Amino acid sequence: MKQHSSVWQMDNGGRGLYDLTPKLQEWLEEVRAAEGWVNLFVPHTSASLLLQENADPDVQRDILDYFARMVPDGDPGFRHRNEGPDDMSAHLRSALTQNSLIIPVREGRAG
Repeated sequence: MKQHSSVWQMDNGGRGLYDLTPKLQEWLEEVRAAEGWVNLFVPHTSASLLLQENADPDVQRDILDYFARMVPDGDPGFRHRNEGPDDMSAHLRSALTQNSLIIPVREGRAG
């Protein structure tokens, strides 16, 4: 069994949902993965991973709207505000989701 490891630096435009599928597929092709598992891990305390569809943009908008209602920015009950009014809400949103995903690889493709 072969193992491969890589660290990705992801640039983004701030809060939002970002599709990692193209980057993951590119990496699978680079390492010539055929069958196995990919473990994705994000070590940042205010970022997380979600497995969701990307066909209908309303899904992403609804997810972001739901989090905004559930954990609003600038909640006066938050003590931690070191990096602005969205700091603590980002930590909580991350805590409510996950920081790692294990995805099967079949015939060189994720999923």
